[in-house]
Amino acid sequence: MAPILLLLALLISSLGITEAQSTGVCYGKNGNNLPSEQEVVSLCETNGIGRMRIYNPDQQTLHAIRGSSTELILAYASDVKFRHIAVGNEVHPGDANAKYVLPAMQNVHNAIVAANLQDQIKVSTAIDTTLLGISYPPSNDSFTPLLANIYPYFSYTNDPQSISLEYALFTEAGIVVTDGQYGYQNLFDALLDSLYSALEKAGSPNLQIVVSESGWPSEGGDVATVNNAGTYYRNLINHVKQGTPKKSGQAVETFLFSMFDENLKEAGIEQHFGLFLPNKQPKYQITFG
Repeated sequence: MAPILLLLALLISSLGITEAQSTGVCYGKNGNNLPSEQEVVSLCETNGIGRMRIYNPDQQTLHAIRGSSTELILAYASDVKFRHIAVGNEVHPGDANAKYVLPAMQNVHNAIVAANLQDQIKVSTAIDTTLLGISYPPSNDSFTPLLANIYPYFSYTNDPQSISLEYALFTEAGIVVTDGQYGYQNLFDALLDSLYSALEKAGSPNLQIVVSESGWPSEGGDVATVNNAGTYYRNLINHVKQGTPKKSGQAVETFLFSMFDENLKEAGIEQHFGLFLPNKQPKYQITFG
């Protein structure tokens, strides 16, 4: 394990996290046809979406959220309820900026402690599952995350010969993978438990992971369809309430990616992860809560 990852493991181990209670959404703004920030906050409240992840300290978004009941992943601002701070998104150990992640996390955490908010706001960085070494079976892996971006869509499309679509969409009828005492009926659980196995090896077996992104595109690929995406989101929302085989009965705090289709992103599937159309109409029949 690289030194920065070991230090990150020690820092994360010291923070802890409260048990997940609900599903949130990721709010990206890479589009030129999106509703106003205030409309987005109202849309969240109307649909029972109580948590949101944003990707930069955009003042218009913070102003719209101020005074609402919506909890954020980002940073502190007066009268806004922040739940987690993600310092960096999918920064790999070999990246030039990786050396700044831990010091930045420590600075942010120190500021939170100085404000006596350490019991309310937790600090981490968001990783993606490509940082895992061997993720099959789940118990084989080792790593140190707190916030994790988990996409069964990409795991499936990268290896459709070995992974069934049903396993990726939560629609498999029976156990697909047996790992010791645990049986896996869906890919999401297998990926998440790979991370839990990594945390056990890093000395943090009781740390709860927040899934900071998970989604399925509705266009741009063979299995990127409205039907598949709707199936994935509905099943994900229902499934995370019950936990994984390793953490049965412990709800997984999960942020769905993303609030809207974003037409300024790279052409293809990246433009089609939205739960809502830019006109605020839902793309799928989904119940949040």
